[in-house]
Parts: sequence; structure tokens; C-alpha cells
Amino acid sequence: MEESAKRKARRSGSRLKERAVFEFENALDEYMSHLRIERGASPRTAEAYRHDLEGYLAFLDSRDVDSPDRVTREVIVAYEGSLAEEGLAATTVRRRISAVRGYHKFLVREGLAAGNPAEAVDAPRAAERLPDVLSIEEVGRMLDAYIDERPSGLRDRAILEVLYGCGLRASEICGLNLDNLYLDDGFLRVFGKGSKERIVPIAGAAERALRTYLAEGRPTLARGASLGNGADAQAAVFLNQRGGRLGRQSVFNLVRKAGRAINRYDLHPHTLRHSFATHMLKGGADLRVLQEILGHADMSTLQVYTHLDRTHLHEEYAHAHPRDKM
Repeated sequence: MEESAKRKARRSGSRLKERAVFEFENALDEYMSHLRIERGASPRTAEAYRHDLEGYLAFLDSRDVDSPDRVTREVIVAYEGSLAEEGLAATTVRRRISAVRGYHKFLVREGLAAGNPAEAVDAPRAAERLPDVLSIEEVGRMLDAYIDERPSGLRDRAILEVLYGCGLRASEICGLNLDNLYLDDGFLRVFGKGSKERIVPIAGAAERALRTYLAEGRPTLARGASLGNGADAQAAVFLNQRGGRLGRQSVFNLVRKAGRAINRYDLHPHTLRHSFATHMLKGGADLRVLQEILGHADMSTLQVYTHLDRTHLHEEYAHAHPRDKM
């Protein structure tokens, strides 16, 4: 009789745990919908959050923490410690703790938890790392070396010129549509993170390369379109060899290939964006204008570029000031 009662208790406990885990997973699905619909997160960003939070929920399950109100500050500190033990970078740990904090905030808002235990947890400070930046001379050599008159070559040259000439992200390049181009007026309509719209000036080499591609390269690539590509491909500025919208990985591969001309084998599209910002600042651009062009919501995000420019100022001072040589 006693053994039977124990078995019933175990089964009951197992069912309760399964229900709690199910509720946790349901809440995660609801949080993903919240990120996409209410916060305007891109599918890629939402998927990154899901990946981080699934790891967090697996950690809670390993600790038999089966409901939001059983999560304490100590539990989250232990989770943070487990991430550090995995050898993850401080920036990665900070991102994951930030995801946990946002998730618990959502649970409180939805009435699924009484409080947010992650608010009291300090994520590790990330060491300040200045972004990788090309010199103006390196950018010139890289672009001068990229000569390919085929339709795909004209496309690639236009992408490189626009990445550097306008400071766009790879995803923004891929997302450009023909009706986002106002070349006669000298600007692009760009949709950045969270589908936020901004106006970006375009001129000079970037505008010329884009016009050449549109006139001589894109029509040939568009003829390769299959019936399955549909309206999205017809709207896209940059097309692949099959006439479909070009993907981000193709842009990454292109930039990496272009970097070989200047012995930069790890070149990333964001390096061209950082280079654009740094060179604009060195040329005297106003920080507020740069903020608008780059699509940064917070001015503090640009602080890293002012650090880079201070290095340039110090170099100029050392080169020009007569007392510095004494």
C-alpha cells in the first residue's frame, strides 16, 4: 500500500514537472511572438534569443527549477557561472544574461511570475574592443582591385561601393528594393534593425557603381529568374545568379574575397561600415548626422568611433606639434 502511494506521488510529481516545463515552453513561444510583433525584432534576432533562452531553460531543468517563481538570483548567478565555465566570451555571457532578464520581465508583465530575479544580477563587463577599421588607402586598393565586367561582377562592385559609401549593414544591402532607390535625389530609403526606416545619402563612386549595375548587370541576372522567385525577386535590387534576392552569406563571401587583395583574409561587411563611420568622423562629419545615417538609436553607440578619432588626433598632434619632438 505504501509502495503504491509512493508510485502515485512520483507519477503526480512527474506530471506536475511536465506541465511546468510545458508552461515554460509556451511562455517562450509567446515571448518570441512578443519580440517579433511588438518589438519589431527580425526573424534572425528572434531566433538568436530563442537559442539563448532554450539553453537557459535546459539549465533550469537540470536544477529541477520547474516554475518562474522558483528562479532566484542565486540560480541565475549559477547559470552565469556555468556560461563562464564553458569558456564563453564576456560579450556572449552579457548577451545571454540580457536575454534572460528580458524574458523574466515579460513573464512578470504577463502575470506568469511575481518578480524578475535577473534584475539583481550584474553581467560581466566586456572589455572595450575597438572595431576593425581599414585605412582610406586600403579601401581604395581593395576597390581598385575589384574589376569584373560580368553582370555578377558589376553587382559585386556596387555592393562593395555601397557598403563603404553608405555605411549599410549586410542585411540592409540584401533588403534593398528598387522602390527604395531615389538616385536622382541622392538618397536611399533603408530599413534597418526592427524595420526602422531611415534616409541614407548616396553619391560619388557608390552612386555610379549602383547605376552601372542597374543598367548593365541586373537586367541579365533578372533573366535568370525562375517562376518560383516571384514578386520578391522582381522587387530586389541585388540578385543572385538564379535571379532571386541575394542572401547575406553571399555578401559575407564577397567581402571576404575582396579582402584578399589587401591581405585581409578575415574581412567582414561590418568592417566597411566601421570604416565608413571612422572616415566620416575624421573628415569632420557631425556626430548627430552620423547617428542618423548609421541608424543608431543611441548616441552612446558612436562613442567607440570618437575613441578611434582621438587616436588619429594624437597621431596628428605628435606629427605636427614642434614641442612633441623635444
